[in-house]
Amino acid sequence: MCFRLAGPGKDLHLNKEPSISEPVAVVYLSLGSNLGDRVVMLRQALDVLNETPRVRVLRVSSVYESKPWDLTRQPKFLNIVAEIETALEPLELLDTVKAVELRLGRTPARRWGPRCIDIDLILWDAKVLRTAALTLPHERFRERAFVLTPLADLAPEAIDPETGLTVAVLAGRLGAEGLTHYAEPMYS
Repeated sequence: MCFRLAGPGKDLHLNKEPSISEPVAVVYLSLGSNLGDRVVMLRQALDVLNETPRVRVLRVSSVYESKPWDLTRQPKFLNIVAEIETALEPLELLDTVKAVELRLGRTPARRWGPRCIDIDLILWDAKVLRTAALTLPHERFRERAFVLTPLADLAPEAIDPETGLTVAVLAGRLGAEGLTHYAEPMYS
């Protein structure tokens, strides 16, 4: 069951703090939804993230609709990428995004199954991290047009620290098959 935190059409408001007073990292998050009002779920996730201490949403990509991955008998997804800055450490941010998912009604379910909201950490500056809980860059982002295309919207010159290639090059190699431009950015 997905939860609405506010009525439909709620305007998003960027965190107006001039900056976070601690050292920050620029992080790219992939957000997707295929249950309930998908646009509302994405907006609410951005709002909750932006209201989180030590996190600020900077920019958001256009919205893309994509076919489900792996388990194909489910509704289509809406996908975006958000550029944030954060003073949180990687595992703290992972815990934060998982808490946002729970707050919005995500429940444990089959891997790659339907979900009202899914948030993944994709790139974290030039950090490479391998732990049992978190891998940075995200281990499958290079295979997913629904991540690379919106990421290339925002940061075409961002570098994949493992391959040394730009996001634009990675997106160009993969192509955008199965994606449809759905809407302009929710805010920028």
